Amino acid sequence: MNVIEVKNLTKTYGNARGITNVSFAVEEGEIFGFIGPNGAGKSTTIRTLLSLIYPTSGNVTIFGKDAVKYAPEIKKEIGYLPSEVFYYDNMKVKDLLKYSASFYKKDCSKRMHELAEIMNLDVNKKIDDLSFGNKKKVGIVQGLLHEPKLIILDEPTSGLDPLMQQKFFDILKEENKKGTTILFSSHILSEVQRLCDRVAIIKEGRLIALEKISTLQENNYKKIKLETKESINDKFFNLPGVSKIELRDHIVSFLFRGNINVIMKKLAGLQLTNLLIEEPDLEEIFMHYYEKES
Repeated sequence: MNVIEVKNLTKTYGNARGITNVSFAVEEGEIFGFIGPNGAGKSTTIRTLLSLIYPTSGNVTIFGKDAVKYAPEIKKEIGYLPSEVFYYDNMKVKDLLKYSASFYKKDCSKRMHELAEIMNLDVNKKIDDLSFGNKKKVGIVQGLLHEPKLIILDEPTSGLDPLMQQKFFDILKEENKKGTTILFSSHILSEVQRLCDRVAIIKEGRLIALEKISTLQENNYKKIKLETKESINDKFFNLPGVSKIELRDHIVSFLFRGNINVIMKKLAGLQLTNLLIEEPDLEEIFMHYYEKES
């Protein structure tokens, strides 16, 4: 079953670019990555999913229901963390969290205190006394305290130190084990790599790829770096599947996609002094998608 279905979603802002014909589905129980640089359309897509803004055309269903028509009902089962969090400064953290919990017809106090403890959040402090990172922690607790069926996160780790990021990821993994579906938007590709099952790549308001993370990493992409005794002309590597060639003295590096035996036969004709073959990180594959699209 698909928890989220997005079909031909378009949002325009006058002459400014929004998103165009975005389509994807998020399956129940998966952690789905939504990646692209800042300004690519991630937040616009998410705000449209949540009916915080309305689509120009296309439609979204969440839990099988129209996201606009049934928005109030759907939102009771969603935990949302926006990329930037703003609060009433004079409130204490615990008062804000209790106020947030009051919107849900269940007792959230136990889970609220568990999350605050994990995230090392002092609930007795006033909001305006908190650092940006601690305000982000408030957003995390606020978004998860009602144990939602669907968690939507927009650039969730900005402001968190590495230790808190890890604790946050651990919380998400635990929630996912319980069957919670997660949509994780980020421009930090290592985060998506660590957490997600599948990933959609968005560029300039359009979806340019939708892949399993494992496919993205292992789809015959290899990062090859070699050192030779003789100088090599880069035309030597003018083969199908070779991209991102970098040549420096006797050292060559490139990405290769295809049958590894083809490139190994080619390399066998060289006087090699060193050879390294490894999986490229998502950053490199991601940039390759962008260049290919361009």
